[in-house]
Amino acid sequence: MTPKAGASLTALVVGGGVGGLTAALALARKGLSVTVVEQAPALGEVGAGLQVSPNATRVLFSLGLEAELSALAFRPEAVEARGWRRGQEISRAPLGETARRRYGFPYFHMHRADLVSVLGQACRAEPQITLRLGETVAACPGDGTPSLVLASGERLVADVLVGADGLRSVVREALFGPSSPRFTGNVAWRGLIPAARLEGADIRPVAALWMGPGAHFVHYYVRGGTLVNFVGVVEADDWREESWSSRGEAADLRRDFAGWHPSVRRIVEAAPEDACFRWALFDRDPLPGWSRGAATLLGDACHPTLPFMAQGACMAIEDAAVLAACLAGCARAAIPVALARYEALRRPRTAGIQAASRRNATIYHLRPPFSWARNRGMKAGLGMGSTMDGLYRYDALAAGTRPDA
Repeated sequence: MTPKAGASLTALVVGGGVGGLTAALALARKGLSVTVVEQAPALGEVGAGLQVSPNATRVLFSLGLEAELSALAFRPEAVEARGWRRGQEISRAPLGETARRRYGFPYFHMHRADLVSVLGQACRAEPQITLRLGETVAACPGDGTPSLVLASGERLVADVLVGADGLRSVVREALFGPSSPRFTGNVAWRGLIPAARLEGADIRPVAALWMGPGAHFVHYYVRGGTLVNFVGVVEADDWREESWSSRGEAADLRRDFAGWHPSVRRIVEAAPEDACFRWALFDRDPLPGWSRGAATLLGDACHPTLPFMAQGACMAIEDAAVLAACLAGCARAAIPVALARYEALRRPRTAGIQAASRRNATIYHLRPPFSWARNRGMKAGLGMGSTMDGLYRYDALAAGTRPDA
């Protein structure tokens, strides 16, 4: 049936991270009343830096967040790939003003907590959004009924349910059963270092990718250039903890990147002893379906992506915009059809990003002589810059409104 005049659809969003909060804002701006359920007592994200490319800033700016994000972001001049030991430039693709002119929106480096803070403030200011923090979901129907039971025993009911609750999604497991992740054989290090501690280390204002045999290292500035975020990935089989809040030993980090270029070594040597984090990277195949009844999934809950294209958060932001467009003006009886449309629009793109990220995990770690061929190809223009147009030009705001979609 069609909603009565003045009535709006209601939505339950499980998860108060980047994807869940963006979805709440996008849905509210389309007229839905949204309740966000988050188990943490305060909004925040475990993690450090993230890259927010033009396909995602387009969505965030449309939600009125341009000024707040611009004040906290760092704008990289380029993305550069270099050799692990000598530091020779292998590939360079301009960002900065070039990217803004080419794609219409900027490329940002941000601290993940800063992005969540901006999204959270916007949600608190939105009268159509209710934040339920410190609430754990105890049960979720597996038939797609849009309802939840909280640990307190309270039952929440809405017109549509969105699971944006990440890798260990309660909603996904209720709808489709437990997933079976595969260990990739890669372990990732991450950390944040005050930029002042790296003076003289030639840390350029770019997204820097250093490629070596069986490992790679990425670093870039966040929080307006006051912090350097790093992620180092090495092939290993002795660590199976998937949580990215697991601490590692700084001595092990230094050992893993011994012999690398001096700029990389300066970063790992400056990493704080008590704030080095290490986690195993697991891969998951694309789900055959995201939706059931009036319930659907978003972001890592349905398409967790290895961090080798810097698109995990961006895909969740895109999901939010397309989902909101599909549900805008939707009659209650038509919600399953709208969710099927959302899934059909998003699954091919997100599955492609998952596959490309998986390929990059192999490409970045090639050893001679295969690495020599990779380097020649990237220098010839077959590297990062050649894939940017299709990735960054994507307009999630328009994708869900096309009449033929």
